[in-house]
Amino acid sequence: MKTLKIELRGIVQGVGFRPFVHRLATACGLAGSVANRGARVEVFAQGGDAALADFVSRLRHEAPERALVMDLALGHCDLPAATGFAIVASAREPGDIFVSPDIGICPRCLKELFDPGDRRYLHPFINCTACGPRLSILDAMPYDRERTSMAAFPMCPACAREYRDPKSRRFDAQPVCCRDCGPEVFMLDGPERGYAAIAEARRLVMQNGIVAVKGIGGFHLVCDAASDAAIARLRELKRRPVKPFAVMVENMAVAMREAMPDAVRRSLLEGWQKPIVLAPRRVGGRMSALVAPDNPTIGLMLPYTPLHHLLFALPDGQRMTDMLVMTSGNAAGAPICRNDTDARQEIAGFCERILTHNRDIRLRADDSVLDVVAGRPAMIRRSRGYAPLPCMMSGRWQGEVLGMGGELKNSFCLGRGSLFYLSPYVGDLGDLRTATALADSLARLERLLEIRPTLVACDLHPLYQSSHMARELAAERGLPLLALQHHYAHVASCMAENDCAERVIGVSFDGTGYGVDGSIWGGEFLLADFAGFERAGHIQPFNLVGGDAAAREGWRVATAMVQTLFAEDAHARLAGLRLCDGEQARMLRLMAEKGINTVNCTSVGRLFDAVSAVLGLCRASSFEGEAAMRLQFAAERGLQERGLDRDDFGAALARLAARVPDEWVGELLSSEKGPVQAATGSLVADMVRRRLCGGAVAALALRFHAVLCAMLVAVCEKIREQSGLNCCALSGGAFQNRLLLAASDRLLRDRGFRVLTHSMVPANDGGLALGQAVIAGFRQGHRLLAKQDASGSAGDADGAGMPAGG
Repeated sequence: MKTLKIELRGIVQGVGFRPFVHRLATACGLAGSVANRGARVEVFAQGGDAALADFVSRLRHEAPERALVMDLALGHCDLPAATGFAIVASAREPGDIFVSPDIGICPRCLKELFDPGDRRYLHPFINCTACGPRLSILDAMPYDRERTSMAAFPMCPACAREYRDPKSRRFDAQPVCCRDCGPEVFMLDGPERGYAAIAEARRLVMQNGIVAVKGIGGFHLVCDAASDAAIARLRELKRRPVKPFAVMVENMAVAMREAMPDAVRRSLLEGWQKPIVLAPRRVGGRMSALVAPDNPTIGLMLPYTPLHHLLFALPDGQRMTDMLVMTSGNAAGAPICRNDTDARQEIAGFCERILTHNRDIRLRADDSVLDVVAGRPAMIRRSRGYAPLPCMMSGRWQGEVLGMGGELKNSFCLGRGSLFYLSPYVGDLGDLRTATALADSLARLERLLEIRPTLVACDLHPLYQSSHMARELAAERGLPLLALQHHYAHVASCMAENDCAERVIGVSFDGTGYGVDGSIWGGEFLLADFAGFERAGHIQPFNLVGGDAAAREGWRVATAMVQTLFAEDAHARLAGLRLCDGEQARMLRLMAEKGINTVNCTSVGRLFDAVSAVLGLCRASSFEGEAAMRLQFAAERGLQERGLDRDDFGAALARLAARVPDEWVGELLSSEKGPVQAATGSLVADMVRRRLCGGAVAALALRFHAVLCAMLVAVCEKIREQSGLNCCALSGGAFQNRLLLAASDRLLRDRGFRVLTHSMVPANDGGLALGQAVIAGFRQGHRLLAKQDASGSAGDADGAGMPAGG
């Protein structure tokens, strides 16, 4: 009789993997054992050749749905003959660690939840080995109850029997509980508990009220998604005039009634991660237009906790809506609230009551958000359900590193060897509360993942809070600090997600990034690998007049561009476009001439803002990206007016871009010594002329996208001629634009390029830390760090992120 030793790495803890192995081994007639060993599962299996081969094959292909086997290693060993197959207690060992994200309620638990004959009938915390909280309740690995916040709830005899029974699907389910021994839901500062508290929340919602509800990773603010009055009040209280709200719908039938999700979106909605998924709004639905004003897309998710299902369907005799606005419970700029103290201080004024519970949340986790582009998922916010699953790189990597991320949409990344763990979404660091949440989350994940970084990487911008925190951390621990250029880190994050280490043409389009020359970058073409980069091209520079105000008020950017592009008759053109009054125009011209609060800029984000203002779509943004979104939606209307279906938009735009006249792309500016420039100033001038001649807004928005795509491809072709490189990596927040991404990808492929894009890592600043960490890991492993200077910081091999010779 042979004995196989099988080691499995990946998400193999907290997902019912050991019971699965036990059942499978028993079915195959094998003896032996299975145990958690640190972050891996170790199996000893004894039996005949055929039975062992069948067992290994089924281990690979029949693992629990929520498991992820990333590596399976086989070896032979000599052990005494075993009797039966045993599940051995967990053991703590060093090695790679894989922490399971929180898991949405499984179908079997959902059925039990509404079964009057089940002892967990209507229990708001029902779970099993296949579902329930994981990361958000975890204190340390291995994942066992005593190292979670469920340690505060001793199991009753009935739950304890299930927990210890290998034949039970609640065997070793760490959050297992029932009404007799589990957490309790209640109204904060009120007498209602259990079902009465849930019933009260339902009553308030149906009276156009707003209720805060504690979930797996934090609080939501909840109201009826069909109620104009409730949503208008929520917008006023949160000072959020038009930014879309996410909506939780009771089931897929409601999702289909309100939206038009394709097969990929439906799969994402129904998957165990239960993210928010962006889908085209269906005309004739019952949802209030105030959920997403003037927006053809809505963000939908399905219920993912038992409490969510009870909010919709508690059998208390009340009428209840089948769709709920479910937006993050936080004040503007602050992180999502995770405990009752936070909720009292931050969001009590936004709602009538707070529905909470006494299971502690150890780590915040906002809802993840995805779009779908050209049939592939496109992550916008990576958090609950996905973090902290690692990105795994090929080859041999060494060392432990930290990427601190950026200022907006902050996530950080911890790396050990070839594994790089992006944290759950933290938020925008302009608020001290978010910076504190970043520090708390970092300390917790360092402990969970048992990573102690020996190198810290941050953004090159000296005033970013994330960079300041990185400097403080490096100084406190005596570590070298690697400051990396923003757009280089974006490109590296795309390379890392695609496990690409070769030199690429990186196209990084976004709103703002600190350039190595002190200007604002944002429309960059880089020759990049993990060792360094060169700036090979960019869009035509323009003046950004007004500092931070210009990032919010596109009319300022547009006015300054018109004054530069049409020096002799700028006044008349500005009057025709109604961008500003005469005094405002004089003020901006004076500021530009004297260099007051003015900086040179190559930002694609600000270019979108300017064109959106020129076309009368958005003069000033009430939230980040609003102007660019409105310009995208206008372009999509232009495609619809041509009779095209949304599924064809990307391909249609690529065809239009391919037909852009040569005289447009022929205006690329280049020199022997300098980077290639795309003549985007000419594109803006064309938009101004055509708009003043009465051009239709949707058609002009479509034209802008087509020409910009053509310019992007033309610059890449020019750089290919000069460098010989044929792989393009597209990254940066501008590539959240479905049209820009789909058309650029298709057109580049048509021209023979290999194209790397994001899918499960955000193209925006939420993925920045991955790029920082992978660059740091590569350079640490290849000894490419510069000698530490007297200040205690270290640049990289190219001088603090600058290109060679910079």
